[in-house]
Amino acid sequence: MIHVYLDDYRSCPKGFVLAKTSEECKLLIDEEQIDVLSLDFDLGWGQPTGFEVVRHLVQSGKYPNRIYLHTSSASGKIQMYHYLSEHLPSHVLLHGGPMPQSLLDTIAAESGD
Repeated sequence: MIHVYLDDYRSCPKGFVLAKTSEECKLLIDEEQIDVLSLDFDLGWGQPTGFEVVRHLVQSGKYPNRIYLHTSSASGKIQMYHYLSEHLPSHVLLHGGPMPQSLLDTIAAESGD
C-alpha cells in the first residue's frame, strides 16, 4: 500500500509518491492501493484541478483509506470536501485540512529511506 501526495509545487513528504498532475494521480488510484491520499486543488495555470481527482475517486469507486486536503485554496477545499462527504463510503476517513506532523513523522519513519 502506498501514500500519494498530489501537488505541482510543494515538496513531497518522505514516504509518499508524488503526483504533480491530476492525470498522474488518477493513474496511481487506478493501479495501486492507497492508504493516505493528500490533495492540492490548484495544479498550475490552465491545468485540471484536484477536483478532477475527487470526481475520479467517486466514479471509479477506488478509494484510499484516508484523504487529507492540504490545499491553500479555501474555495477548492470546500468544493472537494463537500463532494467527497456526500459520496465516500463509511470506511474512508476524510480530513478537511493537511496531515498532522505526527502522521508525516510516522510515515517517514516507516519508509526507511
